[in-house]
Amino acid sequence: MQANGAAQNRESDVSCRNGAPNGESSSSGAAHSNGPLPAVNNGGSAVNNGAASEGAAGARKKKHLSQSEEDVIRLIGQHLHDLGLNQTVDLLMKESGCRLEHASATKFRNHVLDGEWDKADSDLNELKALMHSPSAVVRMKFLLLQQKYLEFLEDGKVLEALQVLRAELTPLKFNTERIHILSGYLMCSHAEDLRAKAEWEGKGLASRTKLLDRLQSECSLSNPAPFQPFASFPYLPPSVMLPPRRLHTLLKQAVELQREHCLYHNTKLDGGLDGGLDSVSLLLDHSCSRKQFPCYTQQILTEHCNEVWFCKFSNNGTKLATGSKDTTVIVWQVNMETQQLKQIRTLEGHAYGVSYLTWSPDDTYLIACGPDDCSELWLWNVQTGELRTKMSQSHEDSLTCVAWNPDGKRFVTGGQRGQFYQCDLDGNLLDSWEGVRVQCLGCLSDGRTVLASDTHQRIRGYNFEDLTDRNIVQEDHPIMSFTISKTGSLALLNVATQGVHLWDLQDRVLVRKYQGVTQGFYTIHSCFGGHNEDFIASGSEDHKVYIWHRRSELPIAELTGHTRTVNCVSWNPILPGLLASASDDGTVRIWGPAPFLDVEEVEGFGNASVNISECSRSECVCRGEQVTAGRFPDSSILFGSGPKFACFVGCKEMDSKRCWPWT
Repeated sequence: MQANGAAQNRESDVSCRNGAPNGESSSSGAAHSNGPLPAVNNGGSAVNNGAASEGAAGARKKKHLSQSEEDVIRLIGQHLHDLGLNQTVDLLMKESGCRLEHASATKFRNHVLDGEWDKADSDLNELKALMHSPSAVVRMKFLLLQQKYLEFLEDGKVLEALQVLRAELTPLKFNTERIHILSGYLMCSHAEDLRAKAEWEGKGLASRTKLLDRLQSECSLSNPAPFQPFASFPYLPPSVMLPPRRLHTLLKQAVELQREHCLYHNTKLDGGLDGGLDSVSLLLDHSCSRKQFPCYTQQILTEHCNEVWFCKFSNNGTKLATGSKDTTVIVWQVNMETQQLKQIRTLEGHAYGVSYLTWSPDDTYLIACGPDDCSELWLWNVQTGELRTKMSQSHEDSLTCVAWNPDGKRFVTGGQRGQFYQCDLDGNLLDSWEGVRVQCLGCLSDGRTVLASDTHQRIRGYNFEDLTDRNIVQEDHPIMSFTISKTGSLALLNVATQGVHLWDLQDRVLVRKYQGVTQGFYTIHSCFGGHNEDFIASGSEDHKVYIWHRRSELPIAELTGHTRTVNCVSWNPILPGLLASASDDGTVRIWGPAPFLDVEEVEGFGNASVNISECSRSECVCRGEQVTAGRFPDSSILFGSGPKFACFVGCKEMDSKRCWPWT
């Protein structure tokens, strides 16, 4: 493998020297000195600069390259070299007068890839003066000798490997812990066992290329991998040897930065930094349309006959549970392809209504709680529809909130009358904490810490194992509800009269206050959602659903359609484009991206004189917005219960609407 084509012996400076004298270029393609190239006539032979005309000499004069221009040329050269276009690299370097890398670095690279460890060690001594830190030579030698040692072991040359361990690695007096691990590999019975235990690709180009990458890249000390146990800095400065695939890395960073700043980006970052760029275009800036975001009503669930207080998708995203003042819990099946919901089960008997629901970690069970006056808790088996446990410790209790332990075998529950219990699946009391007036609960992933908001406008962490507690969040107003991110590092609070606040639970600081939502003293539940939980949604007392990007205080979407307070929102954890909202108007709305039919398509149909016919409210659902003739607003594209209809609103009156049959 060569950096600049076929040339093997190249003595050069590290970077371009455009002011240097003219160099010589041999017919074999060897590298030239920095500076203007010799003149070439039509026959291909070199001519003396003095013999050329003054105009031709001016045309041949090189432009002085800035440092950034030199860097770009080197990046392009490295990328072309990785593609195997070595002759193109030679021509680029020759015409620009730049060097892809130092000659000693080229020799070092070739010797590493060829497994010539003694020569590579000698190359390091040449490179020592060019390194940021002379002590880096020891670290680099350690990596080289580690590869040499493992290759001897894989080849069955145990004595040679032992010699490397004793006479070369140990005298370095570096990373003795790693040396002890390496010595244990002497006990491996066969090559496959060695590769598995060492997490190593085996002797060959793959492992040696990775070794070169480590020698060129920064190595992190904070959680080191087996082959990255060193300090955080590049061993070889980029002026000597570029970091691996540097142009590719810069492009990936640019794409990801654009995606991070895209307000509506709600899909997986394809490929990641380690993946390819094939799924994106580098010719245009990244931009997602609002039509791809869950801002459009896909379905309205009207089976509840009273206020709907809570909704929650299951952890696997295949079900939605809704709780209502009508004393029922309805479980809905989510079609993961069409994203349509269908009622599959109704759980009845909650005399006080259902104000809170939570799924067990494996989605087998569903716990339902009631409002303040309710002293009972219901634990349902969702798969069978059977009530497993109906728990009540005392008729004076108020069990209004609940949270599952990550092990799925325990849960905690409590209320504002001072009850705070930990129970098993049969409702047996395991532990209790006296005198804590609980408003909302959450369990962290460590399985020990329970977060509870109380009447003192705070969230405290409680450990039921050692009976310790500590303050984590302190607000100036009552905390009506909160939810925890999947990572357990962030908490989203609905604070009375203040709105939605984001807290960092590790640093215990307020990160952001989100604007727009109307939050009084009603209990409203917000949620994290979207891909990577980049978004936040909340209901509101002004009948809207608000959505923010996690980094932005201003809402990026305000969803209208409900006619009374929106009590709860839930984002599907698997389908990032599916959102549910529950309201006092007795409905649950399912929000998704816009249907495929857009404005241009509708106007095209209009030019073809498509027949527009009347339809009743039972055939399709219309948002009721005033629109201009011939236009088709995004928010009016909805799904009907039968045939799909594209709905138009002819005037402000809800009963006067015209619908376009969508076949």
